[in-house]
Amino acid sequence: MKHSRVSLFFFIIFIFLFARLSAHPTLPGIDEAMLDFVESGEITGAVTLVSSGDSTLHFGAVGQRDRDAALVMETDTIFRIASMTKPVCGVAVLILVDEGLLNLDDPVADYIPEFADLKTPSGTEANLTLRQLLNHTAGLSEVTVEEMAQANSLADLIPVYLSKSMKGEPGERWRYSQSGINTAARIVELVSGLPFNVFLQRRIFDPLGMKDTTHYLDADQRKRLVVAYAKDRDTGEVNADTSFWATASPDRPPLGNRGLYSTAADYTAFCQMLLNGGQLNGTRILSKESVAELSRNSTGDLKTGFVPGSAWGVATGIVRESQGVTAMLSSGTYGHGGAFGTQAWIDPEREIIYVLMIQRRGFGNGDASNVRKMFMETAAAALGFDAEISDSD
Repeated sequence: MKHSRVSLFFFIIFIFLFARLSAHPTLPGIDEAMLDFVESGEITGAVTLVSSGDSTLHFGAVGQRDRDAALVMETDTIFRIASMTKPVCGVAVLILVDEGLLNLDDPVADYIPEFADLKTPSGTEANLTLRQLLNHTAGLSEVTVEEMAQANSLADLIPVYLSKSMKGEPGERWRYSQSGINTAARIVELVSGLPFNVFLQRRIFDPLGMKDTTHYLDADQRKRLVVAYAKDRDTGEVNADTSFWATASPDRPPLGNRGLYSTAADYTAFCQMLLNGGQLNGTRILSKESVAELSRNSTGDLKTGFVPGSAWGVATGIVRESQGVTAMLSSGTYGHGGAFGTQAWIDPEREIIYVLMIQRRGFGNGDASNVRKMFMETAAAALGFDAEISDSD
């Protein structure tokens, strides 16, 4: 649905005034920068949140969550966070490591015996480890869209992964792997005795008060779900996208690689727990040692990630060398993005969390999007980090 420039202008003015009158704290420039992207048609709306370990420094919502219905973006709007599910899977694994039930360097075959027969392209035994599953160096092949559609559980995916030839030798190179993360999620089920989604709910979401983070939305949550949009490659228009991921139902697997829905506030609570060394408001989820493991470079000098200077930890991207879109972040910052442009990054040196919630496909590389760059640059400048940004450019 196209809008005239005049009506769009007045809508943006309304949203800007609404944001100014909201009860949430705001940092100068962020809402205005996001509104520029709304006005240009790059996105339809955004929720941005900047936090320390225990307080919110900025919380803004601009634009629309449903353009055709003219529904305003709210701070409690629910988003498809796609691959931002992966660090949650990593934390689930590390909870069991803390309990002595898993070891990151154990063979996957210790937990799924069928992996003992897996051969590499050179014909040797794969001997995959749990760590390799989580840092994308296992070399497993992926399922097709049709094969995924036939799966009703994580258990259904394992024989499909094992039926395919491996892409490469374990540890040889970094290949972004959906199969590795989902295999790790299946191991969580086998070791804990709980379905993956139930484990997450009991051990992470409920303790942290993440009331709107789930694989399966209820009726009330669906009312707050943002409409997904995609940019037409030919016309450049951003239109509603119904081709990618229908709202999940309980007959679909609770995936570890994607599939979670969440809000900016919920995911910030998850990040605050990590920034605080594994605990939030007196509730401990992980040991400090496991948080350090989550954010430790386990891929060395391998070329990893979707932007230069990246490394990988436990299902988590790491800024190894700050540059370009990560120039405003300290070395050692860690986090993840999602297919719809969502981003969440934790800077432990400066004790700052950046969460960006948008819902648009077609960036080409969401981790390198101009929306992400402008959000984090503006936030860092407002926090007084602009001089350090200039030094790193």
